[in-house]
Amino acid sequence: MKRSTDRILTTHTGSLPRPDDLVELLMQRDRGELKDIAAFEARVAQATREIVQKQRDLGIDVVNDGEWSKPDYSTYIKNRLTGFEGPPTPQSTGRDMKDFPEFAPYRTGGGLTFIASPMCNGPIAWKDFGAVETDIANLKHALSPVEGAAIGDATEGFMTAASPGQVARFQGNQYYKSDEEYLWALGAVLRDEYEAITQAGFVLQLDCPDLGSGWNGQFNTLTVEEFKKVVAMHLEVLDGAIENIPPEQVRLHLCWGNYSGPHNHDIPLREIIDAVIASRPAGISFEGANPRHEHEWKVFEEVKLPEGKIVIPGVIDSTTNFIEHPEVVAQRIERFASVAGRENVIAGSDCGFATFAVAPTVVPVITWAKLASLAEGARIASARLW
Repeated sequence: MKRSTDRILTTHTGSLPRPDDLVELLMQRDRGELKDIAAFEARVAQATREIVQKQRDLGIDVVNDGEWSKPDYSTYIKNRLTGFEGPPTPQSTGRDMKDFPEFAPYRTGGGLTFIASPMCNGPIAWKDFGAVETDIANLKHALSPVEGAAIGDATEGFMTAASPGQVARFQGNQYYKSDEEYLWALGAVLRDEYEAITQAGFVLQLDCPDLGSGWNGQFNTLTVEEFKKVVAMHLEVLDGAIENIPPEQVRLHLCWGNYSGPHNHDIPLREIIDAVIASRPAGISFEGANPRHEHEWKVFEEVKLPEGKIVIPGVIDSTTNFIEHPEVVAQRIERFASVAGRENVIAGSDCGFATFAVAPTVVPVITWAKLASLAEGARIASARLW
């Protein structure tokens, strides 16, 4: 994992708005209606090259495939693993939504409304590991200088993968004797994906919203102390799944739910950061730009990063169509640099801009403008920090 040795590097959380024709193909596949698999795969390969170049043109250093081969960042595994043919998984009403039921008609997004999230009703095993290998091959090809992309010294590729805890959050358990047994079974299988990504030379990003937004949703009846035990168990399973991967090749993304809403019950970062930092991943990605969490840069005045760890705070919001001024971005970066050290900060986004392909949170053209502002803000901050 590259570090900000002589300037602030930039990245994002993973999902980026897909072209309309690709969204339609992804939804056809999710519904089991896709007729021409070869045409779909060719379009994904082409799209991966397009989005890698787009990120480079915008000034993003650590780039990915935009998750453009997947309908979303979490339930995609149902098409790749056995055992997910149960009824739809009931989704919990968030603590904040219980406080403000009047908000429900105003909420936008709702990607799970369109995406199937079946419960696990059988043993988990790979049925299409080739999909992982294809994603890897597409990103490798897109990053190849043969493609003519402007590959700079700082450019690095990353790939996202759902954590066991996040898979279990959207796709409940009807088969294993306990939720803990279910998580370990997921970890034992998903480690193949994790290891394949890192063996290909990419940084692995593990998506772990279960560690933050799980408190507001899936585990909304637990106390803080009870939830912290859940976090510890989820991280134990995660660490087991990546035990063969060097920590510096892994980053972890936690968030409190990628939606514009009250968020008045989000668990404070301070309550979970010690456990997260103690886990194996060297990079910690989290929300740092939205109105509920921007103040939490101060957590790192008290919590010191262990040697080798870096933070990847969001310095642009992924749920609003406001385009952050580059000076605002720079100020946010400088705050984190002041408490974590400039070399330990990579500037990122709060979360994905299209966590569900069919329901992007920001208008696509505005997403590109926000990422350009991220890059410009990093340049401003770098000029002042170096």
